[in-house]
Amino acid sequence: MKDFNRADRLGAQMQRELALLLRDAAKDPRLGEVTIQEVRVTRDLSHAKIYFTVLDPREAELFTGILERAAGFLRRQLGQVMKVRTVPELHFVYDRSIEEGQRLSALIEKAVAGDRREEEDGEA
Repeated sequence: MKDFNRADRLGAQMQRELALLLRDAAKDPRLGEVTIQEVRVTRDLSHAKIYFTVLDPREAELFTGILERAAGFLRRQLGQVMKVRTVPELHFVYDRSIEEGQRLSALIEKAVAGDRREEEDGEA
């Protein structure tokens, strides 16, 4: 079983708090569309990479810019709700893992369908 270090615990707490802030406190209503997937905090607790997704992957770049501009506000808000001496600098990264998973699933489905056709053609 993996032990969670301080950076992992801080990342998990930041993920919960950021999700609430984006939903409730952000002035830009578009930020309600953002889903925080994971927060990775460096060992020295000075930087945090926030992995996020949005419904439309074509808007990833737009939302990355919006979130980077809101980083100061979000960091300040995190400082008020979290019990830490300093809040890490926030860096937002679009998480492509869901897209990649869907792409791989589609490829697997296509391969399985091709195998089925070959089996059916071979039996006939």
